[in-house]
Amino acid sequence: MALRKLWLLTMTQVLFIITLSPESIEACKRNIELNGCLASSKVETHLADARVYMLTHPKEFDVIDLDPYGSPSSFLDSAVQSIADGGLLMCTATDMPVLCGGCTEVCYSKYGSYPIRAKYCHEMALRILLACIESHANRYKRYIVPILSVQMDFYIRVFVRIFTSASAMNTTLLKLSYIFQCNGCDSFHLQSLGRIITKNNRGKYAPGSGPVVPQECSNCGGKFSMGGPMWSAPIHDQEWVASVLQNVKSMKDKYPAYKKILAVLTATSEELPDVPLFVNLHSLSATLKCTPPSARIMRSALVNSGYGVSGSHVDPVGLKTDAPMHVIWDILRCWVKNNPVETHHQNQYGIAILSKEPVLHADFSSPVTPQGRSQRKEPRFIPNPEKHWGPKIRAGRKIESKHTSSLGPKRMSD
Repeated sequence: MALRKLWLLTMTQVLFIITLSPESIEACKRNIELNGCLASSKVETHLADARVYMLTHPKEFDVIDLDPYGSPSSFLDSAVQSIADGGLLMCTATDMPVLCGGCTEVCYSKYGSYPIRAKYCHEMALRILLACIESHANRYKRYIVPILSVQMDFYIRVFVRIFTSASAMNTTLLKLSYIFQCNGCDSFHLQSLGRIITKNNRGKYAPGSGPVVPQECSNCGGKFSMGGPMWSAPIHDQEWVASVLQNVKSMKDKYPAYKKILAVLTATSEELPDVPLFVNLHSLSATLKCTPPSARIMRSALVNSGYGVSGSHVDPVGLKTDAPMHVIWDILRCWVKNNPVETHHQNQYGIAILSKEPVLHADFSSPVTPQGRSQRKEPRFIPNPEKHWGPKIRAGRKIESKHTSSLGPKRMSD
């Protein structure tokens, strides 16, 4: 994988491959020989602990790519110190069960954040990782600027630039939030860690004002679970994403995975940049036990109500919107009036929501100027390339019958 980046190097740049695995070093050396004299002069392999190596080379690397098997958390402190000012840090995490709420205490110990197990958990995983990187950077008067953050297949990957500025670092409190998730319905609310107050014509940082929710959900009466902190500022640089998307299209023949890259970048470029997380149409409808409206109908109602809306690159039926939760439930109340549900199938939370009359009367007609999705015909989500697609077992482990689900029966028989 590292040799794929060789063609990006300038005349004076060198690619360092650092690993503790002797087998990996030998494989890298064989690949370097196969790639000729250019690779031999531009690529260096080091059998060493990457954490120690980065610590002994402060602010030296222009680009660092962390791609471990599992969690990158143990490498982050070294990486944010080793990267040059304005440099690019690329980071992959494959421990999705941890980041998505399957092992909450492990997530807190590794990333310093408590995850919520909800439909938006994969995007929250991205935001937890960004908050963790920011936390490590702040210890050295540095801060991050995310340019692309994506969830693909069975992992997440973020691209951030690292800068040094004590004054800019102070704004971190405005970029982090706790989340309150209702246990009865899909309502969630964000609580910012900090705010700016003006005093004597000067801005001053203060703790966030709250709480943003009562003891019980105002929509269904359920209790709240609390998670975070997580990154609540934009996770993409939309101009940068648009530029990369254009470049990818112009060089489509050079990318074997062109369709996958195009789908992810297209979906990412259409997301509302300043709306953390999303709601899932099917999950909202399941609470009310009603037939879900189509994404087009829901988008129309939100746009006609004066709110922004877009899709999510994480979930095909996810909707990002700046509409508050009570507006979303009002729209669904109006939808249920036109598409009645069988009352004996409802749960207590759905009954509580539908027992209230909508304050907003939704208009489901198509707006004159649609929002949230361009008219381009590129797919946003494509099928997996093969059956049993997913993470494989860690290198060096003995393959047993319990690994059938990840490898597939055919490979097990081989």
